[in-house]
Amino acid sequence: MLYNGLAVVVAIIAVLVLIGALKTLFRRGWFLNWLKGTFGLVLLVLAVVVGLLAWDVFSYEELLGETPVATISFEELEDQHYMATVVYASGVESKFDLKGDQWQLDARIFKWSPSLARFGLKPGYRLDRLSGRYYSLEKERNAERTVYNLNPSESSVDVWRLFKSVDKQVPWLDALYGSATFVPMTDGALYEVNLSHTGLMSRPLNDPAKLAIKRWQ
Repeated sequence: MLYNGLAVVVAIIAVLVLIGALKTLFRRGWFLNWLKGTFGLVLLVLAVVVGLLAWDVFSYEELLGETPVATISFEELEDQHYMATVVYASGVESKFDLKGDQWQLDARIFKWSPSLARFGLKPGYRLDRLSGRYYSLEKERNAERTVYNLNPSESSVDVWRLFKSVDKQVPWLDALYGSATFVPMTDGALYEVNLSHTGLMSRPLNDPAKLAIKRWQ
């Protein structure tokens, strides 16, 4: 709810800036109108950029403690080739063709400074990428790699990358990248993926997954 609310506030600001820009552009007077027109165009561009930021913010979820974000199961198609089924916390299901011996899930995380967190501002997250990896270094270098973008930014403005680029200049908000450790794939394995303030964690939910981790360790 927090990030939907932030997105709505930013969208309202974008609309107000847009209204101001249109009013400025349609007032009478020549030189003054030219100056106002230039300023109005600047406001118009600003409104578009802020609106795109709001659109991107809508794709983030609020992080409340340790949160289950997905389950992932595997069906072996052939050696080092699996069909991965990801079921998100929302209930949406997606299938991915993964090559390799291990899988990894990545997420983008926004984390507020402790001084702001005291007022109830919670971190936000968006699942970002699913990838496969081989045990063999030679195959890792030469064999087919599979990497999927789970939530590409729908607007041309990527708010996470924007904050990441100025991370050190914005002390009240950190843009972090969280990754679950590479975990073995095996036929019939089922894992739960949880996200906390420190990053992603995977847990085996059935015997094939537990045996795969035991052999790997």
